[in-house]
Amino acid sequence: MKSRERFENDLSALMSRLTVGIDIKVENKLNMLKDWLMKLQKENVVKINHSVMELVCAKHLILKGYEVQIEYPLNETLTCDLYSIKGYGNLVVEIETGYIPPDQALFPLTYISARLASKIIRYSSFAGKFALGMPPHYILPLPEALAKPPRKRSKADISQIKSLCDRYYRNPPVTKEEICNARIHEIYLIDVDRTRVQEIDPEAYVNRVLEKGLAFNHDL
Repeated sequence: MKSRERFENDLSALMSRLTVGIDIKVENKLNMLKDWLMKLQKENVVKINHSVMELVCAKHLILKGYEVQIEYPLNETLTCDLYSIKGYGNLVVEIETGYIPPDQALFPLTYISARLASKIIRYSSFAGKFALGMPPHYILPLPEALAKPPRKRSKADISQIKSLCDRYYRNPPVTKEEICNARIHEIYLIDVDRTRVQEIDPEAYVNRVLEKGLAFNHDL
């Protein structure tokens, strides 16, 4: 089966589960998002594992009263996964699947932690609220300092995060001012199997990881 046909079949199968018992207005909004993803797939912009998580998260946000757009340009170079508006406020969500490119096979935790830090720093500046979405089976190596409110970050925290990001992101590099102001408000556990989303406070998530002894300690 061709990848395009498989993509469309998978999205249609997901939609049949997402739309059970929901209001027709919500269904219509989801169908518009599905059609947009199909258009982007024809342009080789999106992949199926990422797209299904976007749709599950989109339904969650629509039911909470948000107007949702997928793969939304924030500026000339930055496009977010989900851009949502409710009233006068906006919410930006970035999906993290945990993909490791082959050239980072020897340092996967360091690479993903830097990628997460960069996402929080860059995307949250465009958002009244910012969230990371991830599958529930994925342990997020989230830098502990970024899970805290900005007022709780020390100068050492900021320097450590900058050193981490500078390993991979220098065009342009993140600034210390951006790190000072960055904020993540929610973590969304996106369960595609059950088509549901669980919201977790970032600090609570990090504390849970620390309690289980699964935290990633940056050695810079």
